[in-house]
Amino acid sequence: MSAVAVQMNKALFHALTVNQFDVPLIWQLIKRAEWLRGKSRDEARSRLQGKIVATLFYEPSTRTRLSFEAAVLRLGGSVVGAENARETSSSKKGETLEDVFRVVGCYADAIVIRHHDQDELDRAALYSPVPIVNAGAGSGEHPTQALLDVYTIWREVGRVDHLTVAVMGDLKYGRTVHSLLRLLAKFPGVRVRLFHPAPLGLPDDLAQELAQAGLSLERAPDIESCIDGADVVYQTRIQFERLAGEVDPKAASLYALTVSHLALLPDHARILHPLPRVGEIAPEVDSDPRAAYFRQVENGLYMRMALLDAMLGGDER
Repeated sequence: MSAVAVQMNKALFHALTVNQFDVPLIWQLIKRAEWLRGKSRDEARSRLQGKIVATLFYEPSTRTRLSFEAAVLRLGGSVVGAENARETSSSKKGETLEDVFRVVGCYADAIVIRHHDQDELDRAALYSPVPIVNAGAGSGEHPTQALLDVYTIWREVGRVDHLTVAVMGDLKYGRTVHSLLRLLAKFPGVRVRLFHPAPLGLPDDLAQELAQAGLSLERAPDIESCIDGADVVYQTRIQFERLAGEVDPKAASLYALTVSHLALLPDHARILHPLPRVGEIAPEVDSDPRAAYFRQVENGLYMRMALLDAMLGGDER
């Protein structure tokens, strides 16, 4: 194993928060994702041969779960898991997450988990004998989504620094936004414009954290001023399942990106969305070359392959 691979493996025993990833480590993962993208399927299948990854999803997931499972299979590993982990007998009987990790760690070489509580996940990971990957934790963080978002920005725009990024939608409960902004704060010269329903702004503690990290944040009064001239538009859905009547569903239309808005974007700009979308990007936008959200999905497969390959000890060639 190369010195770089050893260092990466040591830094990534768990992947719970984007705060674990400094810029050199992010670039190493991007480099690894590009390397794996260029490999044939037969070559890639040797990377995790004989490894077993357990997937535990305590909250619903389609894209993230399938993306991780496909990443493991593409690398030659095997997957065991529970799609509805909250409905398993151990959960119904009240087994702690610490004990779940201790038990499942006897069967698998790593655990990919989506959980409803970031703090509980962080505490329980201390007891796991195998690496834990956070596949989304309530309204807290979604580190692998942020990594694939940065990877997509780099592939599509050509850089991650000195960008104007428009971020819209649910910034209070949107864990993808929380993680992405923390990563963008690590790169110089990034300016972020925010547009969101009044009750759904960034949590105060996160806004303070980002300001202390030097990230430029500006609240826009409307969608036009938010996206005008932006290099990247990051659109997100309003998470009504986490709301208690805080936002009128009819108000969501005020935050929708339509074809008429595209004239405000430069040719090099790219539109991203963590998906699923539920009306906040009009389908007519899909045919515009600046719409990168489906390419973003594919990039997620390779970034998750890179992360698992790094965490489980794959040598970097």
